[in-house]
Amino acid sequence: MAQISIPLSPSACLRVIAGPFARRRLSEEGLRPEQIVAVAAAAGGPKGLILGPIDQYVFGEFLLRASQPVDLIGASIGCWRLAAACCTDPAARLRAFSEAYIGQDYRIAPGRRRPDPSEVSASFAWGLAHFFGPSLPQLVEHPRYRLHVLTSLGVGLLGSAAQAGSRALAAAFAAAWVANAIARRALAGFLRRVVFLPAARHTPPGPPRSPPRSPPHPPGIDWRDYPHHQVELTLANVLPAMQASCSIPMVLDPVHDIAGAPAGPHWDGGLTDYHLHLDYRGLRPGLVLYPHFHPMLIPGWLDKAWASRHRAGPELDNVVVLAPARDWIAQLPDGRIPDRGDFERFAHDPRTRMQRWHTVLGHSLALADALEAFVRDPGCLRVEALEAQG
Repeated sequence: MAQISIPLSPSACLRVIAGPFARRRLSEEGLRPEQIVAVAAAAGGPKGLILGPIDQYVFGEFLLRASQPVDLIGASIGCWRLAAACCTDPAARLRAFSEAYIGQDYRIAPGRRRPDPSEVSASFAWGLAHFFGPSLPQLVEHPRYRLHVLTSLGVGLLGSAAQAGSRALAAAFAAAWVANAIARRALAGFLRRVVFLPAARHTPPGPPRSPPRSPPHPPGIDWRDYPHHQVELTLANVLPAMQASCSIPMVLDPVHDIAGAPAGPHWDGGLTDYHLHLDYRGLRPGLVLYPHFHPMLIPGWLDKAWASRHRAGPELDNVVVLAPARDWIAQLPDGRIPDRGDFERFAHDPRTRMQRWHTVLGHSLALADALEAFVRDPGCLRVEALEAQG
């Protein structure tokens, strides 16, 4: 694809928003590949398309200049992006992933607003196996990258309603919404976080193991902010886990019987962890690089209406968010980032949707250019305070 010339400065394209610890390190050292110990990737469906060129630069050039282990933490489309980064020739696979995502086309039966969930699920399963099948060992046993896949496990009403029909499922999710409105942790009566993570990060039940003499990596994320299960990521469960992490309720069927995971329906990881608003402090002194389509981190999908839950606290101390600037967004078709609603808006004209998304992808090259400029010259972008967002 030919690059689209966009006459915008780096500061008009990209925002760098960082927690206090990260701001100090960026002020002293700039952004260096050896600082990065984790990369986070949010749920958000088509919104993630704008991050394709940044991903290609980060995994195809930037991180190749260092050798430390890097945790990759993703939900929904985020885990698919990070899985592509684990493949041989990550820049090429990330480009192919963007093209494959844009090329999705689901026929809608007369009288329906969206495709049949079972048909979409079957298409996703085939697409995952076709795209990632030859690379499964790299996803699970990459010598440097440690892929983490998040799903949301239905329990209580949502555990039983998964197979009781769409009305029962909608009613159960309505009850979950009410519980979440009362308190985020109350949502755990309906949905639990499940983290599929590599053996080096997996903490099995039972007495703790003796720590290695020379830990190769900081302790890691503290997952205890929300009730959860940890499951070792294996060749047997990586594809089902990735499908579950993208299984939007009523749009796709949940995934059951994932090897090694708790029994029950596993849905989109964004339900419990929409923007991966996690406690990353255990990864200090390293930084968490977070290419994002939004300047704030919303904890769960149901938290979008609760602005008080979006504010950054000490847990995001070492996070560096890379988000599009308003001037850059204004140049996109209709002045907005693509979203899942485009599948319905252009349900009977998928060619137009694909053309618009390709236009957005072309504009997104400027985001990667702005990041590369910041790496070369930290003075070209002002680093904003993440704790001030909200």
